[in-house]
Amino acid sequence: MAEHPTGIPIQLEPLVTRILAPNPSAFTHTGTQVHLVGTEDLAVVDPGPNDPEHLAALAAAIGGRRVVAIVITHHHRDHSPASRPLAAITGAPIVGAAPFGPRDAGARSDAAFDPDYAPDRVLVEGERIAGTGWTLEAVATPGHTSNHLAFALIETGALFSGDHVMGWSTTIVSPPDGDMTAYMASLEKLMERPDRIYYPGHGEAVDNPRRLVRGMLGHRRAREGQILRLLRAEGHAVPAMVARMYAGLDRKLWPAAARSVLAHLYDLQGRGLVKEEGETWTIAA
Repeated sequence: MAEHPTGIPIQLEPLVTRILAPNPSAFTHTGTQVHLVGTEDLAVVDPGPNDPEHLAALAAAIGGRRVVAIVITHHHRDHSPASRPLAAITGAPIVGAAPFGPRDAGARSDAAFDPDYAPDRVLVEGERIAGTGWTLEAVATPGHTSNHLAFALIETGALFSGDHVMGWSTTIVSPPDGDMTAYMASLEKLMERPDRIYYPGHGEAVDNPRRLVRGMLGHRRAREGQILRLLRAEGHAVPAMVARMYAGLDRKLWPAAARSVLAHLYDLQGRGLVKEEGETWTIAA
């Protein structure tokens, strides 16, 4: 991505242009990748952070063309906050992932979520939006978040995979909103699809998506097996498991690793394989 500086439009295929936002971090890689879909009129997929320089770059790339929709895969702070000022600039509706309601906002969301996200229209599996020469279809992919959507570009076989499948790292699944059972089911769902290429929210395009998804499923199953082997030896609390399982990982990333371990444990608990006793997890009898 070094040859793709922030704010510069890069045409990936005739209907898709990528713009990198200036928000690199340990969790966003080089930054959030915004995708413009279309030529005459546009959809803007995951406009990214609310940053004046970034918004100016998006406006320049749009160049006065009509924006049909601002499309959101999920409302994490690195994906959706720019939707509001961009809507004000373009007059386009914000569509896609569902917001959290008042009852579950506190229980399920966390600091990573954009609390002000408010779509004009929520999309569900199979619903479409269209412009001149392009059609986007919503593909429900819960797991990273409960409201995560991917979007298939019908005309070219591309899939905008958001954070469900990234081009640089595995996805964090953080309970209570992140759900490993749903995440694995969504990966299995993608395995059955014929998509030609993925354009993720972070990292390079994935030109052999089924191979990557197969590897992601294998990686998660290997982590599950690692957890079960640890617990068969003795009970463990999550921090002790992370120290064993992620010994070579930068300790700054251990809290994120702990969230994924917990997500695996909840999945295994739901399948009757492990149980929780206070802060200690053990094999279920």
